[in-house]
Amino acid sequence: MKVNKIVALQVMMSIVLMLGTASCSKKSSSSRGSRATGWDVDSQNGTAARNAGKKQQAGPGLVFVEGGTFTMGKVQDDVMHDWNNTPTQQHVQSFYMDETEVTNGMYLEYLEWLKKVFPPTEESYKNIYAGASPDTLVWRNRLGYNETMTNNYLRHPAYADYPVVGVNWIQAVEFSKWRTDRVNEAVLEKERYIKRGAKTQDVSAESLFNTEAYLASPSTSYGGSEEIVLKKSPNGRRPKKGKDGTVEEQKNVYAQRSSGIILPEYRLPTEAEWEYAAAADVGQREYNIYKGQKKYPWSGDYTRSAKRKNRGDQLANFKQGNGDYGGIAGWSDDGADITNKIKSYPANDFGLYDMAGNVAEWVADVYRPIIDNEANDFNYYRGNQYAKNKIGKDGKLEIITKDNIKYTTLSNGKLVATNLPGEIAQVPVDENETYLRQNFSKSDNINYRDGDKQSSRYYDFGDSESADDAKKETMYNSPVHNVTTDSLGNMVRKYDNSSKRTTLINDNARVYKGGSWRDRAYWLDPAQRRYFPQDMATDYIGFRCAMSRVGAKTERRKSPRN
Repeated sequence: MKVNKIVALQVMMSIVLMLGTASCSKKSSSSRGSRATGWDVDSQNGTAARNAGKKQQAGPGLVFVEGGTFTMGKVQDDVMHDWNNTPTQQHVQSFYMDETEVTNGMYLEYLEWLKKVFPPTEESYKNIYAGASPDTLVWRNRLGYNETMTNNYLRHPAYADYPVVGVNWIQAVEFSKWRTDRVNEAVLEKERYIKRGAKTQDVSAESLFNTEAYLASPSTSYGGSEEIVLKKSPNGRRPKKGKDGTVEEQKNVYAQRSSGIILPEYRLPTEAEWEYAAAADVGQREYNIYKGQKKYPWSGDYTRSAKRKNRGDQLANFKQGNGDYGGIAGWSDDGADITNKIKSYPANDFGLYDMAGNVAEWVADVYRPIIDNEANDFNYYRGNQYAKNKIGKDGKLEIITKDNIKYTTLSNGKLVATNLPGEIAQVPVDENETYLRQNFSKSDNINYRDGDKQSSRYYDFGDSESADDAKKETMYNSPVHNVTTDSLGNMVRKYDNSSKRTTLINDNARVYKGGSWRDRAYWLDPAQRRYFPQDMATDYIGFRCAMSRVGAKTERRKSPRN
């Protein structure tokens, strides 16, 4: 009996010990405990640790594009013999992209905001609204009557859901920056970091919200008003107010990147991103598709639908032949003679509309005849110009005011504001950032490894100490049109009519992708590429925005491996 009791006691003690060990193990792996230190992060202001694993939310208007590999530049037809789309294998990181092109309605919202905040009647702001406005004269034709579009296309409600045109590349970039700030402003208001209604009621040129300025110094937003820029405790509640009126002291009271709620910037997609998203190989897994043989954003070699439900319908609006911009009325028609309302045609396998037809679209890249996959085959992009925040003489960030707004003068003399009050002034990176680096050595990388001497018969390697400068000047011997002002402030335009110019390619030539309502089906192939001056606009080029993906590549759930 004693032996049995002893055995039973030993068994009970073993069970208790096992339970205690399990309890300790469970406690050490608790969500409240840091995996690095074991500290209770919920009570230690551990913002980054507490928000670990928080997923990025898609911004308004965006759809998810899962990244992957594809053959960039592979076209089935090359009747132009441009020699500018040699196939290269590229990998694109996951990102988000606008479901549709930016519409007239979306762009008018931007213009109305600018007019409200920067009244054109004030001398300091007179060029901001005008500089952002699309060029409606792009519709005019010497031998065509298009005044109806000139007067109505941008502002008439009948065209509100049509893609905006007459916007140059610089204006598209500025719209993207504005959109970033307005979206993040709304996010912070929703999360109670900004007073309700502040983004519409308390906005003025002297107290604007800018995402980067807020992250660097929240007190610069809305003129530093604590009634608008609210404080919030790390655990999600507002600081408590005592009976004596004092407010409890809190740390990290403003939203930060580590809060996980502020979205990355809206921007123009890179050429690689746009082509990858347009081809949408995700819906086709055959070998030939994987290698980049897909001719259009949809399956098949024809522009008409083969599905029984809508067999014979055109899958995009484009120029079908000389004098034929839509087909015979009532039959074989693509439903449009110029642009068309967004979502008028089926989406591709990523859920993106009008990646062929409607309007061609600006992308971020500077144009060059080749894609240098020897230097990089991941997230390819040509056009990096690295900058950093400017620090004033007082050691503080220099914030743009109405007295130092920066304008870019277009080749036609028009001024476009490229920074606005409330933004942080930027300067090129210098040796402090580039010294002994292997991945980049200077701020401007547009001409990196740009050694195509066949691009100009006047190419000169240079034999002086300034060989790099000589090379840059003669690489692409393109026209240089100057716009200056004289001593009286009058505009002086100098048109370059030299007969020795051999190309239109220069550092201001930007890529645009996709066929438009003015183009033949040849240009609907996502791999086709063209270029246009970044400060000029047309009636057939629009744009859509993209946003980088942070975190996991895919949104698909994967079961953990055992």
